[in-house]
Amino acid sequence: MKILISTLHTKAAGLVVGLSLVSLSVTAQVSSTEATVAAIVQEANDRSQLKRLAHELMDGVGPRLVGSGKMVQASDWAIAQYGQWGIPARRENYGTWRGWDRGVTHIDMGAPWTRSIEGTQLAFSPATKKPVTAETIILADAADSLAFQQWLPNVKGKFVLISMPQPTGRPDYNWNEFGTKASIEKMKAERTALADAWKKRISKTGLSNAKLADALEKAGAAGIVASNWSSGFGVNKIFAAFTKKIPTVDIALEDYGLLYRLTESGKQPSISIYTQSKELGTVPTFNTLAEIKGTEKPNEYVMLSAHFDSWDGGTGATDNGTGTLVMMEAMRILKAVYPHPKRTILVGHWGSEEQGLNGSRAFVEDHPEVVSNLQALFNQDNGTGRIVNIGGSGYANAKDYLGRWLAAVPKSITDSIKTNFPGMPGGGGSDHASFVAVGVPAFSLGALNWSYFNYTWHTNRDTYDKIVFDDVRSNAILTAILVYMACEDPERSSTEKAILPNGPNGPQKWPAPVKSKRAGGYDN
Repeated sequence: MKILISTLHTKAAGLVVGLSLVSLSVTAQVSSTEATVAAIVQEANDRSQLKRLAHELMDGVGPRLVGSGKMVQASDWAIAQYGQWGIPARRENYGTWRGWDRGVTHIDMGAPWTRSIEGTQLAFSPATKKPVTAETIILADAADSLAFQQWLPNVKGKFVLISMPQPTGRPDYNWNEFGTKASIEKMKAERTALADAWKKRISKTGLSNAKLADALEKAGAAGIVASNWSSGFGVNKIFAAFTKKIPTVDIALEDYGLLYRLTESGKQPSISIYTQSKELGTVPTFNTLAEIKGTEKPNEYVMLSAHFDSWDGGTGATDNGTGTLVMMEAMRILKAVYPHPKRTILVGHWGSEEQGLNGSRAFVEDHPEVVSNLQALFNQDNGTGRIVNIGGSGYANAKDYLGRWLAAVPKSITDSIKTNFPGMPGGGGSDHASFVAVGVPAFSLGALNWSYFNYTWHTNRDTYDKIVFDDVRSNAILTAILVYMACEDPERSSTEKAILPNGPNGPQKWPAPVKSKRAGGYDN
């Protein structure tokens, strides 16, 4: 009996010791996590590099149009910057594109009076070599495509105005603040009628936008003049030209309206256009990648993601300079406080997102060894605001692991975040969709608007001064913590797909992979 009691005492003591060790282990793990998270926050707040990085990228390098020398310069800059932090980085080619560098654009009205016109050459537009002066003509409101073809010879030697004249340059919020109900309704009715009429005018040519530009060019037009207003004070969208020999320019709403009214009333305005862009031939397209090698599971990966390219009306500050800053700063912080991650940390600065996610799609096609072993990818690409939405990308169990990782983030950050689990799989809007389409855990970090779609998305006002650095710093902290937690998680992330709800046209389908376009341009 004494022996039995002694044995029981020994077993009980062993159980207590065992439970104590487990408790100590759990406590140590919690303490380690808390310490690392605290170090991430302190590094981000005390030694932030965001303003310096933003100045060097947006002001020093400038816009990063695919195929431009600026894109190469930006990649060189990023690789050198990572090198200073002790992070290996490289450029990885995946295809080719039409090479084009922006030059100076001068637009001036010489008659009926003198005025310098606010505007810019569209991306990939041909240069003029010397100033071209000509009268303006409004795209005809022809009865049908045959009548339009009969009218076409009238454009020879003239600049053709191809955009609808806006009835007001005031954004709706300004009308809503100061206008009467009657005047607001009248303005909106007029604008709708003008838009419908202009859409019909284009439709009656029987031509798409690209074919219309081609027809005007072949008919001998001196150039094409457009105005793609972005529904805000002084802001226009700047995309690509379709012409091969004559210039295509975008003119600010105020000056475009002036030219249109003068032309319409028979005052025969004359403008001079001088564009100095350069054709570079066929050039490589590429992604810029950086890596912190894992120690325990080096062949499993956690990825940071943001596209590096931009349109070039502004300097690409919020699309997607701020996403780039978030990922670079997060990598810097992780290297400083978590230099030996369990899993390998990769960052993808993608090329040619604006032409159809080409860079990230090419990476998915070229690197099955990464894709098949991806623990998680975090992508940011919708402006300078703090992250307020995170969805589960349609993965049935995303709540489990994303929930664990988010639990480590300070409440001062997560209190602003709404989660949507399992959410819907990402479409073609940004680069995480390239990974979701092949069934791996990739998530979009959705940011607060800050008038992104009207004022900075693809516009001439997407510049350094629009960056909200407090929000970008918060996003870098969030991203660094999520990456750290994903690296440390002993479990692999589940890729089980949720059953998608019915849409307006019946059952919704998981997006299918789309091949990357590895060659192209706007002259073919």
